[in-house]
Amino acid sequence: MYFWLAVLGIAALLLILVWIKRKKDRQDFEQHNITPDALHAILESKQEVLIIDVRQPLDLLADSEIISGAKRIAPREALENPALIPRDKDVVVYCTCPGDETSRRIVHQVLALHFLRVKLLKGGLAAWKTKGYPVEPYNETFHLDVRT
Repeated sequence: MYFWLAVLGIAALLLILVWIKRKKDRQDFEQHNITPDALHAILESKQEVLIIDVRQPLDLLADSEIISGAKRIAPREALENPALIPRDKDVVVYCTCPGDETSRRIVHQVLALHFLRVKLLKGGLAAWKTKGYPVEPYNETFHLDVRT
């Protein structure tokens, strides 16, 4: 009987520790988010920031606008070669995925490699456009490689 109570207690403790770690990880990741308003303010103040569009090719095909001045890097390329994202500049990454899924994956990967000056644009392109901030047509050619 006492053995099972001890096992149950240890399991409960482990669950609590996992929950605490996940909560801390979420809070740490929130530091690497930026709102459209905050990004717009940075751009208006002429601070240097590199904006990277990491939308999936089909998403780009469906909406061929890009944040003014942004650079596009295919998500697969960014994941396979994180060096495409500079360490020595402030960088904002965005996509159009529900929950910013593609941006999140890329930001998580580069943070794990100690690229600390990277942020995710909360709400991605849709949030940016909802605020009425500038976009421009994306006229570059790209491959419809949908592998991520």
